Amino acid sequence: MNLTISATYKRTDIHDAMGGQRQGGISTPKSEPAILIFSGEQGEAFGYSDGWREDGYFIYTGEGQVGDMEFIRGNLAIRDHQANKKTIHLFFNAPQRSHVIYQGEMRCVDWEWFQAFDGNGDSRSAIRFVLESNDSVAKTAETRQESKRRQNPPNTTESRGLITSRVGQGYYRQLLVEKFDGKCAVKRCGPTQILIASHIVPWREASDEERLDVENGILLSPNYDALFDRHLIGFEDDGSIVFSALLDHEAAAQLNILENDKIEVNHEMTPYLARHRSILFLK
Repeated sequence: MNLTISATYKRTDIHDAMGGQRQGGISTPKSEPAILIFSGEQGEAFGYSDGWREDGYFIYTGEGQVGDMEFIRGNLAIRDHQANKKTIHLFFNAPQRSHVIYQGEMRCVDWEWFQAFDGNGDSRSAIRFVLESNDSVAKTAETRQESKRRQNPPNTTESRGLITSRVGQGYYRQLLVEKFDGKCAVKRCGPTQILIASHIVPWREASDEERLDVENGILLSPNYDALFDRHLIGFEDDGSIVFSALLDHEAAAQLNILENDKIEVNHEMTPYLARHRSILFLK
């Protein structure tokens, strides 16, 4: 079946031509070397939050409505699509009932675990895929403008490093996993699969060099990462935890985030931690 970007199709017509499951967000036809993924607002009820990022990547949440997600069925197919020589085709739900709008061919460049709520409202581990479009027209205007503004573009190796660290929950995450021995920097425990690799100074505020610097990274369990990312907690130069005035200490304690918590800090981390703390009480 020949698909045209931005064209609207009836979903049943797609399956009649290509096969695959007719329900759900991920369809894996047996007769075609293709994976069909469907994204829409209704997924938010199951903790999905899909969409294009400013850097031109598409974030797609894996399948599984209740309980922890697993790398089985459609999730496994997306992760291993290149090794299995299968193409990914992205569709958005159209305003017309049972119709979808074709977004183009994608490839999975990375994935990560994150905490979300399932269809029952329970917290669970979910999978977030980072997809890159094979069609240049899908790149955002912001990405194109940024490339024009860059006076001294990085070389090929640097460019790949920046992309990897941005979606880097691959290479950059692995560096942090090694640095922190696969354990949460605070509790010093795992499992590694649910730990989140974050920049201390956010990507949007960091220089190219800082974005690649492993000392600007920290490996945290989901509860700590959520508060750290929102500047509700920070860490002193000696590693002691510090709370924002906006954070209820009792509520934090219920999440097992305690006032005597501490991380190990080396000299190279302290400038980043100081910059993070500088806006801790402004949030």
